[in-house]
Amino acid sequence: MANPNTAPEYVRIYNRAAWDKQVENGNEWTVPFSDQVIGDARRGVWQILLTDSKPVPRDWFRELDVLCLASGGGQQGPVLAGACARVTVFNNSPRQLEGDRTVAQRHNLELTTVEGGMRDLSAFQSESYDLIFHPVTNIFVPEIRPVWSEAFRVLKHGGTMLAGIVNPIMYTFDNKLVDEQRVIQVKYALPYSDITSIT
Repeated sequence: MANPNTAPEYVRIYNRAAWDKQVENGNEWTVPFSDQVIGDARRGVWQILLTDSKPVPRDWFRELDVLCLASGGGQQGPVLAGACARVTVFNNSPRQLEGDRTVAQRHNLELTTVEGGMRDLSAFQSESYDLIFHPVTNIFVPEIRPVWSEAFRVLKHGGTMLAGIVNPIMYTFDNKLVDEQRVIQVKYALPYSDITSIT
């Protein structure tokens, strides 16, 4: 087991607890999709988000093996499994993976869940996936290069990775003012870190 005192391992442990708590709090990205959404996906009527606002074009998908990387919560994985894919959801939060398993069992979907941190994909053989679907979760690692390296290793030759990215400038603003009053006001300095910027 990795040393829990190293920065990457500490961040992974911190994020696991934080996202398990988000499940308890009903964060919108952790609430499994409804039966209707999954049923619609099986009938070919579906869409998924890579970032928080614009659905990914449908013609970017076909029948394939998909790794939903750090994409648990009972949302994208079950939709893709219902629509067109053999899906593995890899996530650090056991509670989010529980959401994926619940939806998959309820709808008899071909979906596998694996727990782990996105920097270490050693659970998978090289060239295993046609597509990696990686929403805006890369912001939860201290360094992105190990994630990209592992993703490249597990992608089949000619495979595709779809990754959502957030501009770091977003972390300078007071989110409460943005959400409640639509006011954009600088509150934090960059580089931002939950660990050092907020209590």
